[in-house]
Amino acid sequence: MSVPIIVCGAAGRMGRTLISVIQQTEGAEVRGAVEIENHPQLGHDAGEVAGVGPLGVHLSSDLGAVATSDTVILDFTNATAAVENLRVAVRCRSAVVLGSTGFTKEQVVEIDALASQTRSVVASNMSVGIAVLHRLIRQAALALGSGFDAEIVEMHHRMKVDAPSGTALALARTVADATQRDLPRYGIYGREGIIGPRKGEEIAILALRGGDVVGDHTVIFAGLGERIELTHRAQSRDCLARGALRAALWVVKQPVGRYGMEHVLGFA
Repeated sequence: MSVPIIVCGAAGRMGRTLISVIQQTEGAEVRGAVEIENHPQLGHDAGEVAGVGPLGVHLSSDLGAVATSDTVILDFTNATAAVENLRVAVRCRSAVVLGSTGFTKEQVVEIDALASQTRSVVASNMSVGIAVLHRLIRQAALALGSGFDAEIVEMHHRMKVDAPSGTALALARTVADATQRDLPRYGIYGREGIIGPRKGEEIAILALRGGDVVGDHTVIFAGLGERIELTHRAQSRDCLARGALRAALWVVKQPVGRYGMEHVLGFA
């Protein structure tokens, strides 16, 4: 029996990719496709919008009308829409995979309160490779110790509206947690002028923007006479979609609770 999936932001780049990947995956089907009110493609067939042929599922602006306790909502929309969609998921008892970023502190507090009320996977990056990168940098940070400086560089396409990326921030939190540092205190988000020698506790996060880069993240551990660089490059949005779908097929079988990609992959 196929798991019924609802794609939010179905007419966007990520939404179209999700629909395409779902159609290629055994055990999953598109049950619903949601877009913002007044979107020009409301009422259109979601499969035709995604370029995979007609599915008999039409774009709607009413998530609550299609969300049920047996569906899984995939959400890669903007921060405001994602929080509202999570509210609907809780109300309808739908499972949800939330991959949106750019949340305010207030929105993060609300997500923390809501996500545990249904079956949810929340991650700033749904790529399986990024989940493995988190595990690797945690091990590296623990093994290398204070003799190595941690720097994180990320690059995304010119249209990305938030910086640094949610993934880069999550990677910085992994380094900070592993080394028992307070990221709000030691995080650095740019350097300019005569700043003096680098402080050993710093964790620098630098954001680059340009072209159509899907997403590059490099974590650098720089020591004396050597350095380690761990890099993940997303070559297409397919890796995010495939990771999100893997999470959807996993979370639907779980008890109510909030999970991360580390749970999906069996790391936690």
